[in-house]
Amino acid sequence: MSRAAEPTRDRIVKAAARLFYEEGIRAVSVDAVAEKAGVTKKTLYYHFRGKDDLVAAYLQSQDQPTLDLYARWFGETAGSAADKVRGLFVKFAEAASHPRWRGCGFLRTVAELASTPGHPAVKAGAAHKKRFEQWLADVLTEHGIEATHELARQIVLLLDGAATVMLVHRDAAYVTAAGELAAARVEAAARERAARPARLAG
Repeated sequence: MSRAAEPTRDRIVKAAARLFYEEGIRAVSVDAVAEKAGVTKKTLYYHFRGKDDLVAAYLQSQDQPTLDLYARWFGETAGSAADKVRGLFVKFAEAASHPRWRGCGFLRTVAELASTPGHPAVKAGAAHKKRFEQWLADVLTEHGIEATHELARQIVLLLDGAATVMLVHRDAAYVTAAGELAAARVEAAARERAARPARLAG
């Protein structure tokens, strides 16, 4: 689709996403987004009530693509559920090693807006993390792993922690180390389920 044929709102969100991710929320003005999108400020305000709504739209636009990416990484990794979870971290480590990687856009945005917990972008970020956690629980259930809500939450903590530490050290070893911990938790859950029928039979 050419730039001219692309819906104006989508063009604005795409421009905002690039600028916000590369430079941060506070550093980017509405004027800069309008210029990047090739629209007037008046046109931008026709589609968005203000910058707060634009930031929320940026995160919402990244929600499903991010979930789809993790689902693809999970599916592409061969082996057991533990192997697949480990694969999520391996793939993430590869992506985070790219020079243009600036961290998790959801975490960075929420961190910038920490003083305004009611901000629509904070709510969008929280909703995404909950969706990711639910996806993990569902996909682990499909692979025969029980107690998946607690387990999924632990994996999310490890993944988000790894993303944060990766920003500090720029060392993918921290991500793969977190992946080993996550895989170990999945393996433990699998062992617990395998041992349960034997205990009941005794």
